[in-house]
Amino acid sequence: MSFVTYLRCLGCGKEYPPDQVMNLCPEDSLPVQMCFDLEALRKKESSDIAYRPELKSMWRFGRLMALDPGDAGDASNIFSLGEGFTPLYQWSDNNLAKKHGFELWLKDEGRPAPGFGANPTGSFKDRGMAMVVSMARKFGLEKLAVPTQGNAGDSLAEYAAQAGLSAAIAMPVKTPMPIMGKVSAYSQLYPGISIDVVAGTIREAGQLIKEKYLPQGYFSVATFEEPGWRIDGKKTLGLELAEPAIPFNDGAWQMPDVIVYPTGGGTGILGMWKAFNELQTLGLTDGPMPRIIAVQSDATAPLVQAFEAGLSDSDAVEAGQTIAYGINVPGGVGHFEVLRILRECQGTAVAVPEAEIGAALGRVFKKTGWWICPEGAACVVAISRLVDEQHIHPGDRVVIINTGSWEKYLPDIRHLL
Repeated sequence: MSFVTYLRCLGCGKEYPPDQVMNLCPEDSLPVQMCFDLEALRKKESSDIAYRPELKSMWRFGRLMALDPGDAGDASNIFSLGEGFTPLYQWSDNNLAKKHGFELWLKDEGRPAPGFGANPTGSFKDRGMAMVVSMARKFGLEKLAVPTQGNAGDSLAEYAAQAGLSAAIAMPVKTPMPIMGKVSAYSQLYPGISIDVVAGTIREAGQLIKEKYLPQGYFSVATFEEPGWRIDGKKTLGLELAEPAIPFNDGAWQMPDVIVYPTGGGTGILGMWKAFNELQTLGLTDGPMPRIIAVQSDATAPLVQAFEAGLSDSDAVEAGQTIAYGINVPGGVGHFEVLRILRECQGTAVAVPEAEIGAALGRVFKKTGWWICPEGAACVVAISRLVDEQHIHPGDRVVIINTGSWEKYLPDIRHLL
C-alpha cells in the first residue's frame, strides 16, 4: 500500500487528505507536497522499504514511492516507460578534481547506457511526468495541461500519448526545434495531444494554459501546481544518489557531499531534499546532508539574486538570452522553498557567465564524449568558482546533475560541438 498519509502546504503548513486532487494551497496559493507515514515504515523490520535494486527504473524504491509497486492496486495505476536509474560516471581525469583532491561524478539523465534505465525523452523531466501520469490514472484524470520551457512538454506529450490521456502543452516560440518539432508531430499523430506556441517564456505559457485550457476541464500539472506529484518523481534522483547500488556507496545507503544542480523552477531540489530527509528519518542514512548548489545563467538568475540579497523569495526578473534554455525561468512559485533549503544545507546559488556555458559544452564533449546539455555545462562552469569559494573541499564527493541530452538542443548548439 502507499504510505502517503496527507498533503501539506509548504507555506502555511495546512494539511489536506492524501486523495484530494488539488493545485496550489487555497489558503496562500503556495505548493503542497505529499507526506509519508515514516513512523509506520520505521516500525517495519529493518525499515523495510521494499527496495528492489534489480528493477532498472525509478520504481525500484518500493514503499518510498507515492504508488507502491508491491501493492496490486497501486501497481495497476503505475505507468512506466523505464525512466530513472540513470548512469553515474566518475570524472577521474578532471583537472580541478585532481588538483584539489575531491571526487567528481556526473549523473547523466540524458543518454541511455547499457545496464541502466533510460529516460524515454532524454530528460530528467520524465521522472516527474511518470509520476504525474500514474497519479492521474489513479484519480481518473483524463486531461492534463502544462506550460513549459520545452522538456516538460516533450515528456508530458510522450507519457500522455502512450497512456491514452489528453495533454495540452504551451511552450515559448524559442523552444529548441527538436523539442517543439516532436510535440508538434505528436499533436498530429495523437488526437489528444495539443500544442500552443507563445511569445515570451514559461510565464506567458502558463497564462495561456490558465485562460484557454483550465476552463475546459484540464488539470494543471505545471511546476509545483499539482499536489506534489512531480516533487516525488524527482525525489528518485536523490534516492539514486544515496542507494547502496551506486559505485561510491560501497553497498550502504549514504549521501554525496555536494550536489551541483541547474535550477529553473527548482522541483528537483525539493525532491532530492525530501528524499534525503526521508532516508534520515528512517535511519537508513546518517551524517551531514549534502550541500546543494543551485546553478543559473547570469542571463536569467532570479534565485541567485534573491540568495545573495538574503531574501526569503525571488522577485520575477526579465528573462535573458541563454542556450541553457531549461533554466531560463524568470521566477517560480516554489523559489521560497528552494532558498530555504539552500540555506539549511549550507549550499549556495551561483550564476555563471553565459559565454562560458557554450565553451564548456564543447570542451566536455571533446574530452569525454558525454552528450551533456547546456544546463549540465553550466554546472561544469560553476565547479571552478565553487572550489575557489570553498564550497567544495578536499575529500568531497561532488555530483553534477546533467539534466538532459545535447541532441535536444540542436541545431542551436551544433557549432559548439
